[in-house]
Amino acid sequence: MAIDLYRNRDFIPDFDALVAETAARSRALAQQASVHADVPYGSSPRETMDIILPPRRLSGAPLHLFIHGGYWRTGSKEDHHLVAAPVLAAGAVAAIVTYDLMPQTRLDAIVGQIRAAARHLIKLAPQFGADASRLSVSGHSAGAHLATYLAAYGPEELTERKLAPPCSMLLISGLYDLADIPHSFLKHENQMTPAEAGAWSPLSSHHLPGPRRVIMVAEHDTPPFHIQGEQLAQKLGDAGHKVEFRVEPALNHLSIVLELGDPHSRVGQCLADLVEQA
Repeated sequence: MAIDLYRNRDFIPDFDALVAETAARSRALAQQASVHADVPYGSSPRETMDIILPPRRLSGAPLHLFIHGGYWRTGSKEDHHLVAAPVLAAGAVAAIVTYDLMPQTRLDAIVGQIRAAARHLIKLAPQFGADASRLSVSGHSAGAHLATYLAAYGPEELTERKLAPPCSMLLISGLYDLADIPHSFLKHENQMTPAEAGAWSPLSSHHLPGPRRVIMVAEHDTPPFHIQGEQLAQKLGDAGHKVEFRVEPALNHLSIVLELGDPHSRVGQCLADLVEQA
């Protein structure tokens, strides 16, 4: 059987254990934090976000939005509450967003949902003591792909979308060239078409200036994640954008999420710094 470099399960022996630990740590954080759950930003049951407040609410606090991965066809916000830990440690308000899934919902609609979520979060910011002008964004895997379109336009978007780009973005183990996805193991799961892949590949999109972008991969991510991360960093750097490319040692595609949720880790500290500097 041919090796599929996008099937992360084949390269992570403790895949299920890491998924379970991520969910368990997320439940533990939610039990201790102040969570406004299922805040709607649209009419679909999955067009919701969980807003998590820091222990001490300070007027003008930074605001952070996290987008989970799952190859656009799975994943939940509840299983990613742990990402709020470094955000709260930085005195910021965290929003963990979810969205409708492929194949029932197509990729262009999901991109639109993430944009709608960001716009709605900005409107809600004053209610939670946050400063909407200090918005930062992070995303993991497919979530990193979706995060790029908060400061980018697809190559086939015919009308300009009104976007207020975030101050900073942390893109973790993301996918930025989707050409291989319709031919990967995902072809029966998310049913992405070659046309969708071409229309929503960040490497062929127009990226807005302004945000500081940190593009991060795990040392043990498979080659496509490394190659595409480096290519996007090169593209942005060549265009004069503020960008940093980082490889986090000894981590894989899932363990990097656990590190992201640890305020004392290198990855968690990177997120906290990004949030504080927004």
